[in-house]
Amino acid sequence: MEGFRFVMPYRVRISDINYGGHVSNAAVLSFFQDGRIGYLQQVGSFSEQDIGGCGIILPEAHVQYKAEMFLGDELQIGVRVEELRRSSFIMSYRIERQGEVTAEGTTALVAFDYQQRKARRLPDVFRQAVSAFEKLPLD
Repeated sequence: MEGFRFVMPYRVRISDINYGGHVSNAAVLSFFQDGRIGYLQQVGSFSEQDIGGCGIILPEAHVQYKAEMFLGDELQIGVRVEELRRSSFIMSYRIERQGEVTAEGTTALVAFDYQQRKARRLPDVFRQAVSAFEKLPLD
């Protein structure tokens, strides 16, 4: 998948399907999350709960649906970090079926200290790992 260094396969399950017989809106956000979890693991053995001393929280998500997806479809989920900021970063997602884009989107993710219940700076270890993986400049 062009432009994405991390891509994972996904097969649509019955629990992803809504009453319309296609993948539900909520399932697409779950696909993004599955991709995000895989990406974090690949980049530095990180998780949503630990990116080097804190977790992440998602305040904003955008999805564009391009084509219906159906039970049993073999999908490819591409994930990348487009921008690293001081305390947040932007992830971009693309879902394809046999080269056809079925959905795209972005999420804003904020470094979050769950014990103190507040945002914080992105840990340097995370910034460096993502920057190296994505070939992004560090400020």
